[in-house]
Amino acid sequence: QVHLVESGGGLVQPGGSLRLSCAASGFTLGSYAIAWFRQAPGKGREGVSCINSSDGRTYYTDSVKGRFTISRNNAENRVYLQMNSLKPEDTAVYYCATDLSEHDCPIRTWQIESEFDDWGQGTQVTVSS
Repeated sequence: QVHLVESGGGLVQPGGSLRLSCAASGFTLGSYAIAWFRQAPGKGREGVSCINSSDGRTYYTDSVKGRFTISRNNAENRVYLQMNSLKPEDTAVYYCATDLSEHDCPIRTWQIESEFDDWGQGTQVTVSS
């Protein structure tokens, strides 16, 4: 059974950093695309980043390019999201997601929630002074 658990969220001041972790069980995380989404209060779920299984290629939404970095550690069965220069508008619940039919991120549609079937429970990130 696919199981994803996010951790690493918390309260941080603007300009600060956090590293989120997505731990996987029930499947080999390194064999599939893994995405990070976020959902701010009153808004829909937004694709933030995605990483391929085959070649490690990464994708980012425009608002986080240059600030966030997605990476995977296949030995640990984990994917990380390093978030630097955080802004108040980054405040959201962050989720990791996968789909066992997708080895790589769908190039044109990786930011669409329905592309991924399996989700973690989320971790809260709050950026505030």
